[in-house]
Amino acid sequence: MVLEKLGSSLYDAIRKVIRAPVVDADLVKELIRDFQRALLQADVNVQLVMELSQNIEKQALDEELPPGISRREHVVKVVYDALTYFVGEKQIPLDIRPGKQNVLMLIGIQGSGKTTQGAKLARYFQKRGLKPALICADTFRPGAFDQLKQLAESIKVDFYGEPDSKDPVKIARNGVKTFSDHEVVILDTSGRHKEEKSLIVEMQQIAREVRPQEIILVLDGTIGQQAAAQAAAFNEATDVGSIIIAKLDGSARGGGALSGVAATGAPIKFIGTGEKIEDLEPFVPGRFIGRLLGMGDIESLVAKVQEAEVQVTERDVNAMLSGKFSLADMYQQFEAMRKMGPLQKVLSMVPGFSYQLPQDQLDLAEDRMDRWKYIIESMTPEERENPKILNASRVRRIARGSGTDERDVRELIKQYNAMRKMLRQLKGRRRMLRRMPFKLG
Repeated sequence: MVLEKLGSSLYDAIRKVIRAPVVDADLVKELIRDFQRALLQADVNVQLVMELSQNIEKQALDEELPPGISRREHVVKVVYDALTYFVGEKQIPLDIRPGKQNVLMLIGIQGSGKTTQGAKLARYFQKRGLKPALICADTFRPGAFDQLKQLAESIKVDFYGEPDSKDPVKIARNGVKTFSDHEVVILDTSGRHKEEKSLIVEMQQIAREVRPQEIILVLDGTIGQQAAAQAAAFNEATDVGSIIIAKLDGSARGGGALSGVAATGAPIKFIGTGEKIEDLEPFVPGRFIGRLLGMGDIESLVAKVQEAEVQVTERDVNAMLSGKFSLADMYQQFEAMRKMGPLQKVLSMVPGFSYQLPQDQLDLAEDRMDRWKYIIESMTPEERENPKILNASRVRRIARGSGTDERDVRELIKQYNAMRKMLRQLKGRRRMLRRMPFKLG
């Protein structure tokens, strides 16, 4: 999960307030001490931490309570509002015009994760029905062409590059011209340090040549407060319209990067939340802080469910409710859940679940789901449709074929029977079925 250590510390501090029998000045001061400790450990600027602390104490203790709101609820809201302000008050979405070419130019220092974020961005727009393409105009770093080409091929996105050319401006111009029929053209440029004058000039020349819809600065979330200086320097050199903060997953210094950049006024529009190509999400301050405090993020959860939807027809539903629920159907549900991402990430969006389950239990659940998928894949079509025929010899064969134990196969059958029984009990109660991770066709 993004900034797990910071989030866990803040969640523990908030939970003290929620569970306390009385919310008084002493409790608020204890909350502020916990709050300060958590933010300072996340590399947030000391002056900013003190400013936030003073604001929280003043508002929590001195402000008149709104009608119908308890002191406890008021304190939690004050903390939520303060943290949201500290990372940027509102979401500023990327302005993409569907049906027209939108050139997005990525800039940043070498090692910031620019190339990977470019591919993630392409995948993000691809999943939303747009036609993306990737251009490698990085002639400085050895291997940049091959890396971006491989990433483009892995997600089936069109790619352009000239591996033998040393003219990035010409490559950018040719690439943009080649992809005139693509809606989102993502241009990866050479990594540069803010002090490297020649590379800064090159970046400015490319921008003048292709006139991008938006220039996106990619920053490494692990560099902490230094991110603010980088954002300011690049913004001075060219017109930065967006920022992506990469490598926020588990970063101890991510709080410093987020708060530092937000303080410059540069808009953070995306955050990289993991190593996989799918691990990029729009930055919505309120929702981000909600997840950080363990309050969940229902909107993101719903979006993930919709992305992973498996269409089920009316006929399929009637069959399931009558008990005709096969292991093939169960497999389909596993696939839908896996598309939503790791269980930990999904649970972080559910209010109250973010920090409740120990990591070892989450790992066990992930591992079990993977084993069950392999087991079902090792069955014949007949066995998937009619699990009643699974006798001892078939169980042995399936266990060998899936690289699991016979007890794993029997555990899956037990779970399948329990799920089938539950579905039969739902007959006539269609509303409840809509809560499952598929929708009625």
